[in-house]
Amino acid sequence: MDITRSSPAPMRVVTAPPEAPDLTVLPAAVPLPGAPEVVLPAAGPLPGPPEAGAPGPVPTSVPPPAAGRGLLRDLLALVRPGQWVKNLAVVPLALLDVRPWHAGAFGQIGWAVLGFTLASALVYVVNDLADRERDRLHPVKRNRPIASGRVSATAATVLAGLIAASLTCWAVAGPAWQWWPTALYLALSVAYSQGLKHVPLVDAFIVASGFVLRLVQGALLVGGRISEWLALCVFALCLMLALGKRRHEMTAAGRAHRPALRGYTLAFLDHLVVLVAVLTAVSYVLYLRDDAALAAGASFVTLLSAPCAVFGLARYMQLLLVEEGGANPVHVLFRDRATLVNATLWAVLVSAALLLSRL
Repeated sequence: MDITRSSPAPMRVVTAPPEAPDLTVLPAAVPLPGAPEVVLPAAGPLPGPPEAGAPGPVPTSVPPPAAGRGLLRDLLALVRPGQWVKNLAVVPLALLDVRPWHAGAFGQIGWAVLGFTLASALVYVVNDLADRERDRLHPVKRNRPIASGRVSATAATVLAGLIAASLTCWAVAGPAWQWWPTALYLALSVAYSQGLKHVPLVDAFIVASGFVLRLVQGALLVGGRISEWLALCVFALCLMLALGKRRHEMTAAGRAHRPALRGYTLAFLDHLVVLVAVLTAVSYVLYLRDDAALAAGASFVTLLSAPCAVFGLARYMQLLLVEEGGANPVHVLFRDRATLVNATLWAVLVSAALLLSRL
């Protein structure tokens, strides 16, 4: 059509505003009644092909990572595999009183470790489900999978059911009626989650009792004798770690996120930590003197480990009271250089004593 010829209605040419940068969208114009409308783009060079090596267009959004992998990673974090070392450290202590060692004893210890690993994983999931609202008030715990919303309550409940089913199979497949320490641990954990965790002192004592039950489970499965001094040493040591963790929580986040902390003060916790540290050292030495199944030469080598025990206790108290650490005892064990060196020397002395006693 020739727009220069006359037409019954006047022709209007509309030019887009020069400041409009987007040439893919033409500006709208209000047409005159009965007049056809022609819209011309603003003058200017048209965009050509990109130069070689020039960066392409920047995407407006970054595609999220694969949801399946993220969910699996969060579910694994929910059962806290970093805490399973507690079972590896406590349950095998029953081997100290087994003479002679045999392959069956190591197999039974592995079975006990598996049972308590499943039980503790179930407890972690149930506790995080119950505490998800309170954990959101904590500067660190709010990043847990359930508290942060990365894992839904439904998914966590399904995971807990699968772990409970696996634990039932473990109890049925093992020796009859020798799973009662694990069952008692679960019962105490349920009572803890339902309200005892809000009772000052009782909350820490229940946590420490769970580690004694780990020791008892290992002793039952290997058929070893349960030393009263060793059980007291484990209880006192774990009670000190539980109290130290509560002290760190008070200094880091106050008392709002854990009602039981209202029954503590920093000075009170400091006195309790010192008390149970002394009890730990004394019960350890008494175990070596009275109950350890060691020969004469081996007993002397083992007694050399007593300073290592005292140094380990002193180092933890230094980290807790001086450096304001101690939030996670497992991290202290594997990240503090002085603790690692001391633990290595301690393990060498105890291993040498055990070998000498079996010659």
